Amino acid sequence: MASTTFLVLTALLALLAGQVIASDPSPLQDFCVADKDSHVNVNGFVCKDPKDVKADDFFHAANLDIPRDTTSKIGSNVTLINVMRIPGLNTLGISLARIDYAPLGENPPHTHPRATEILTVLEGTLYVGFVTSNQANRENKLFTKMLNKGDVFVFPEGLIHFQFNPSPHKPAVAIAALSSQNPGVITIANAVFGSNPPISDDILAKAFQVEKNTVDWLQAQFWADNHN
Repeated sequence: MASTTFLVLTALLALLAGQVIASDPSPLQDFCVADKDSHVNVNGFVCKDPKDVKADDFFHAANLDIPRDTTSKIGSNVTLINVMRIPGLNTLGISLARIDYAPLGENPPHTHPRATEILTVLEGTLYVGFVTSNQANRENKLFTKMLNKGDVFVFPEGLIHFQFNPSPHKPAVAIAALSSQNPGVITIANAVFGSNPPISDDILAKAFQVEKNTVDWLQAQFWADNHN
């Protein structure tokens, strides 16, 4: 009986531990303002001495009310407010972004390896979607929705997703909240065809079932980064 109880408790602790490490660490005090000058390497940032914390550690003059430049090749601009801009976000597990879209602009297929995203349209219309991971039936299912001003959509953590402004005449603006102080972003095209050093064209040609000269042409393109 005792051994059975021990095994059950061990299993429960393992499950709880898995849940704990699956997202940003939970704070064990009121705040843990990031000490970016520390040379100690930890998962996140070392806490600044509470005696040295100031109101400005929780503040950033982001000017998120001002439209951003969307003249890039993909026609979008992402202004991310994370722990690198507000040290007080350290251990709080949250960040946000303003996303500006030119007419027919897009935030191309990408993924946030450490965060779920919830997006709200402030102006304009957006066609959005995400793709599931590999399913048992070998299907990657696409979920899409047309969003109007005031609509909200959720992109699950780690899944490839995108936003596109279908209007040829009007820009669009959205605000996104993310469940990590540092959600990270992997833009699929940039990562696959613009990595440094490049992925072998033999590997990519076989993966995409195209000729190597097609891969070489794609790798020679300038892959714009729309994150600021």
